[in-house]
Amino acid sequence: MMTESKGALSVTSGTKRLADAVRAAKIASSQRTDIVVDIREADRARLEIFAEELQPIVDAVPTDDDLFDFTLSGGPQPRFWIDGTAQVLMARDRRTYRFVRDTRLGRVVLAESGETRVIVDKVTEYVAERMVERDRALAVSDGIGLRAPERAGPTAAAATTLEPIRLAPRPRSTDFVIALSWMMIGIVVGAGILMLIAAYRGAPLV
Repeated sequence: MMTESKGALSVTSGTKRLADAVRAAKIASSQRTDIVVDIREADRARLEIFAEELQPIVDAVPTDDDLFDFTLSGGPQPRFWIDGTAQVLMARDRRTYRFVRDTRLGRVVLAESGETRVIVDKVTEYVAERMVERDRALAVSDGIGLRAPERAGPTAAAATTLEPIRLAPRPRSTDFVIALSWMMIGIVVGAGILMLIAAYRGAPLV
């Protein structure tokens, strides 16, 4: 009887220790969650400050321009999107702004600073460069400033190049003068030949 009481007491004590451990794990998890939430909210607050300083640049971009996003997103790590690949987020120290861009070779850090003004200037330069690049790409294909055959395309240019050259018809008077000239040349040449033959035979020239 005494043995059964000891066994029951040990099982109860073991269950109690497990319950205490589960309770402690829940409390620790809750604290970690609170810390993560606090960090996320702090990052979002800093990015909102950055967005306020960037607002004049955002207002200067046309509203119908689909090249840029200018959106503050949530999630585990809040970030302010400039376009589909460039974004501003907080570094691990939660005090440094990091301006990055995702490329095929990985993420590239374009700028990093604890001052929002520095990152705003870098983002402004980036936006201006992207707009210039787009204008250049459009200028390559719009055909403005090219000659007419080049604007029409390679087929029209080739047709223009292969077209035969047509000379203006000569007047009839020109043909008559040319014929008369050749006739005079023939008479002179024929007389010269006759004189050579006569001289060779010793016949007197008339």
